[in-house]
Amino acid sequence: MANHHHHDINWRGVDLNLLIAFSALMDTRSVTKAANKLAIGQSAMSHNLSRLRNLLNDPLFERHGHQMLPTQTALEHATTVDMILSLVTNELLRPSTFIPADFCGTFKIGLTDYAELLFAPALYDAIHHQAPQCQLSFFNVDRQSYHTDFNQHRIDVVIGSMTDMGKDIEHQYLYTEDHVCLYDQCATGLNDNVTLDQYSHHPHALVSPDGKLTTQVDDQLQQQGFVRQVAVGSHNFLTIRHLLSGRDLICVVSRLMAQLDIFNDQLTQCPPPVAIADFDIRLLWLHRNSNHPRNQWLRHLVAQTVITQVEQLRAGQ
Repeated sequence: MANHHHHDINWRGVDLNLLIAFSALMDTRSVTKAANKLAIGQSAMSHNLSRLRNLLNDPLFERHGHQMLPTQTALEHATTVDMILSLVTNELLRPSTFIPADFCGTFKIGLTDYAELLFAPALYDAIHHQAPQCQLSFFNVDRQSYHTDFNQHRIDVVIGSMTDMGKDIEHQYLYTEDHVCLYDQCATGLNDNVTLDQYSHHPHALVSPDGKLTTQVDDQLQQQGFVRQVAVGSHNFLTIRHLLSGRDLICVVSRLMAQLDIFNDQLTQCPPPVAIADFDIRLLWLHRNSNHPRNQWLRHLVAQTVITQVEQLRAGQ
């Protein structure tokens, strides 16, 4: 290997400023004018030229009268140097603007079950309208996994009711969600309003992300001297929603979920007879991607789309 050592590239000798000096000499054909153009001293410019000559192993510019004329090697390198400098200027240093219409990559959006059911169609429409060539990947995330998923799957943004965000996560509040009781009037024999007594005596269906069949609602009931009968639980809202139709079951769900129009069932909703805490829905992203133009564009569009969709669902459209 040692005899090839002199072929190794001398990266330490490569300095972008030398290429700028080379370009200025090509333009002005004079050490003095090139030095003025770059606002450096003439001795600094001469030093740059001698470093260039060492680096490229060629005189590069030779004095003819008042002019420094480029050698054949300098002329051959001129195009390459221009290309390198324009790449650095336009690709590396330019604050890149994101052009959605030209984007052919993938947007990865992490969503809880709840957010995916509510917003996936509207997000698809909004994003594909502006970035028709993109691919869209919806990732199922939950409160436990989303942090790992962000890094592992390189997710752009997450929508959900996350709370304890770490320092590396930034977030934006989107809206607050509350709850309703959902049930089939015919199958349960209940009217438009459920009392606390009825609530505790009818079997319950439970949307349970973690598989547990008790929630903070059971604690609240217990404090008031009541117990409810949880008959069935599933992490999947669609399963629970299917079960409610034609069965003696009550379920507490978020209000917007109850309003989803993907079902043509005639279920009734009413306020729960127990106090159930509201929850905030947020948009989350990694702090390190905050200033990335593509991430900024996506965040703005996703937030706008979600807020509009919530307004429409609440207006009952």
